[in-house]
Amino acid sequence: MRRLLGVESFYEDMISVVNRIPEEEEFRRVKNLSIHKPLASKVSEEELARVFENCPFLETVVLSALSDVVTDHAVILLAQNANNLHSLDLTNCEQITDVAILELTAKSLPLHSVKLNGIAGLTDPSISALAKASPRLAELELSGLPLLSPLSVRDIWSFSRKLRTLRLAQCSLLTDKAFPSPLDITQNDDEEKPLPPRPTTWLEQLPPLILRHTTDNLRILDLSSCRITDEGLAGIIAHAPKLQNLNISGCSELTDKALESICTLGGHLDVLILAHVTKISDQGVIQFARACNNLRVVDLAFCRNLTDMSVFELAGLASLRRLSLIRVHITDIAIFSLAEHAWTLERLYISYCDHVSLDAIHTLLKNLTRLQHLSATGIPSLKRKGVARFSDPPPAGVQWVNVDNLRKFLNKEDQRRRDAETRNIPFEARSDDKLDLY
Repeated sequence: MRRLLGVESFYEDMISVVNRIPEEEEFRRVKNLSIHKPLASKVSEEELARVFENCPFLETVVLSALSDVVTDHAVILLAQNANNLHSLDLTNCEQITDVAILELTAKSLPLHSVKLNGIAGLTDPSISALAKASPRLAELELSGLPLLSPLSVRDIWSFSRKLRTLRLAQCSLLTDKAFPSPLDITQNDDEEKPLPPRPTTWLEQLPPLILRHTTDNLRILDLSSCRITDEGLAGIIAHAPKLQNLNISGCSELTDKALESICTLGGHLDVLILAHVTKISDQGVIQFARACNNLRVVDLAFCRNLTDMSVFELAGLASLRRLSLIRVHITDIAIFSLAEHAWTLERLYISYCDHVSLDAIHTLLKNLTRLQHLSATGIPSLKRKGVARFSDPPPAGVQWVNVDNLRKFLNKEDQRRRDAETRNIPFEARSDDKLDLY
């Protein structure tokens, strides 16, 4: 009993250090170290190495704000001393190479979460080794790795069977070869195959990835700006049938056939990002809106083939919280449909929807009392006198409308218009929101 109480007391004494370097007397008590914001004073590579050399009980390490300091040497020291390391975030630490990641894998650490986004120098050998040596991985983020090829991603699908989150955004070399083939794929060896139209690369010669297991744990998948086709997405969904969050923005080869595959996710799907998937049409959107009735977030920005028909169907989603229609060819009819049916909507992005009138936006604001954010940059009807002052300070050129104040202003203006009609006097739009007519 005395020993158990001693262990309990030891763990209660452990601390978390956030956005600072731990003091020397804290070294053996630090359990979690998170530096995700720039520090007031510059940290040297030697200081960081000294911390990792003397903090043996680290379990969670986030170093995304020290991208100019973290080197292979520091990561190797961390791997050698922190035997119980569960979570590691090295996002944008561009000095890291395969050497450090291979050292991590050699130590057989109980890693559950690894984030290596934006480390441009990483290549296939280190990522393959990570997948093979870390069977407990539940979260793996590898976005922005330009040298990552299908070879290592195939190992992720083969060996990392407990993954819940996988992010591979902006990995420009990834094609269908990186992902599982559909489960029902059939090959006839006797069938004569046509000659390839051009010389193939070694990546194109890879056989289809046939897996006998499914990744039932996978919930979040980000493939934005990868070079996948409809067939590749069909294989992914066949092997990850319980996806909740799917980001395929910028996958410009996808068509309505890909949306048919997405329909099989049904009520599991919660978030769907389709921005810049320019080949999809109203027919595909209507299909997935009817099949995936638990969607909360839908992003259709820059899908220029869509019309009001898509919005009619999306407006009926009972759980819809966020909808992006930036540069989609919609009219007032679509806005009226949202005002009539999308009672749960909290965020709406309609920037550069040129054909939307101020009256339609007013109806939307009156009906949707839960609406908190309205992004409406570049809409001509919102440039009239008195409306611009309700824009919040724009972050990076985006116009966020102060929804509550704009709603009150338009309500008062509507009352002034009715009063003017009652008194049979001309009505003129003003920049103030007083109720008097003169």
